[in-house]
Amino acid sequence: MSESPPLHRLYVHYSELPYSLRVLYTSVLLVLGMGYLFALIYVFHTQAGKDGGTMLSYQDIVITYSGTGKGSRLESALKGPMQTMLPAEETKSVIAWAQASGDRAKYDSDVKPILDKRCMSCHDGSNPHLPNLNGYDNLKKVTEVDTGENVFTLVRVSHIHLFGLSFIFFIMGLIFSHAYVRPVWFKCAVVAAPFVCIVADVSSWYFTKLFHPFAWVVMGAGAAMGMCFAFMWVVSMYQMWFSKTPPVIEQRSGGDIPPVR
Repeated sequence: MSESPPLHRLYVHYSELPYSLRVLYTSVLLVLGMGYLFALIYVFHTQAGKDGGTMLSYQDIVITYSGTGKGSRLESALKGPMQTMLPAEETKSVIAWAQASGDRAKYDSDVKPILDKRCMSCHDGSNPHLPNLNGYDNLKKVTEVDTGENVFTLVRVSHIHLFGLSFIFFIMGLIFSHAYVRPVWFKCAVVAAPFVCIVADVSSWYFTKLFHPFAWVVMGAGAAMGMCFAFMWVVSMYQMWFSKTPPVIEQRSGGDIPPVR
């Protein structure tokens, strides 16, 4: 059996780190893990069910970025992720109004009271990430044919994702760099893969508007990111606190790392 390649002179295993640094890394991993879990729940809540089903599907992604091309954004939301927010009769009333070209008089008498009662706590215009349903003119904007998220909304969300996820996976990769994983090329691939997936995911939002099968890239890149996050998280936590120190680490002496006294 061939010997493992020698350790890099600057490589430091978790067992060689002070406890204070390991506690810091552990705290960061716990908070990031919780944050990533909540992010997945949010994505599922906002995108699943747009096609009328209950699970996140290919068609849900297509509708999110390219729209249904049939009904309005308002109708898509009320039949999808927002279907539990209004009673069935009120939902039918709002959809019927939207399909009938949105008459102003009927808005004042039938639709506005429903929205004031059911929707204004979130859609009053105070949250820039949610459609503003406050007033007739704002509501009319979401009764147009559903073409998915507009480009400027995608640009706003894109820069948040690119910056935010890059910082998250930089921190994850930095902590994971102390893990003993062989072969080295596999370890490097795990560190680099999330950044490739971030670019593929975000760019495919725009491409899906032009060519629907790019929705598969969105789903695949998101799944790959999640698997890389989970792998780095589990390996880091396990090697930091539960696994034995690899023999190659125990056997090395001298070099740039001073012996423990």
